[in-house]
Amino acid sequence: MVSELIGKYIWLIQTLTAAGVRGLTLRELSGKYARRFDQEYSRRTFNNHRAAVEDLFGVSVECDRRTNRYSIPFGSDVMDNDQSIGWLVNTFTVNSLLSLGKERLSGRVSVEEIPSGQKHLTAIMQAMEDGKELEIVYGKYSSSSVETFHVQPLAVKEHERRWYLVAYCHERSESQTGNKDMSAWRVYGLDRIASLQVTETPFRMPDGFDVEGLFCQSYGIFFPKEGERPVTIRFKVTEEEARYIRDLPIHRSQTEEGEAEGGGRLFRIRVIPNRNLTMEFCRHTGKLEVIEPEEIRREVRDELEKAYKQYL
Repeated sequence: MVSELIGKYIWLIQTLTAAGVRGLTLRELSGKYARRFDQEYSRRTFNNHRAAVEDLFGVSVECDRRTNRYSIPFGSDVMDNDQSIGWLVNTFTVNSLLSLGKERLSGRVSVEEIPSGQKHLTAIMQAMEDGKELEIVYGKYSSSSVETFHVQPLAVKEHERRWYLVAYCHERSESQTGNKDMSAWRVYGLDRIASLQVTETPFRMPDGFDVEGLFCQSYGIFFPKEGERPVTIRFKVTEEEARYIRDLPIHRSQTEEGEAEGGGRLFRIRVIPNRNLTMEFCRHTGKLEVIEPEEIRREVRDELEKAYKQYL
């Protein structure tokens, strides 16, 4: 299965990263592989995995010809700087360990079931790799009906443990510019895809596409609409909440300004606001106060007032 292969690629990255600059010989790798997968690790299989790791993840496995030891240069830095690789490695590692320990640790491991849509992830990423369009049957949370869309899979994005597909949708395009028409770009939750089929219709990526750049100024899974610009939002939190906010920033642009008047800590973010951000602020009720701009402060206050009135 494709998922098993990807798991083995991830294992190779993790094992060589853990080995550091000294690396491992093929014999040492083979021993670890046999203990982990109960299979022989031939040179041919290793070379195939080595090539796949570089092709899929952009991670180079190098060999020191003097010692015949294999390593990933700056392995820990690669993991730290490329969050997507780090997240994938950690996810596959945890899933693998849970699978291995399911019998030995029965009744001692609890995993929250979240409809992440991971079952579609392999097919989507394969279509992205092959440059093939998808036909998806999709239903929104706001509707009980489903629609069929023909889309070009541009990227996948993970947010709050759910996976999303960023795609150009033929049915939403009103121009003749093809997938350069950003008004036809859509974000689909994988857990809302009822069925998916990879077609034989090829496509080419739009020039300069960068999924990180697409979302860097927005919050969550919403990318900017034409004319939208980021604003600076300042907020203060309690000392206790500040420790949480430092470890789990509300947005990648978050910076800490210092001590707040009257106690607590001041932070700021620069982002294009949306309703999801407003609700994120509300989630910290009693521990976070939006200082400015007044418009965002008012939106948060209105949401909290609506919630309060429900309990009167």
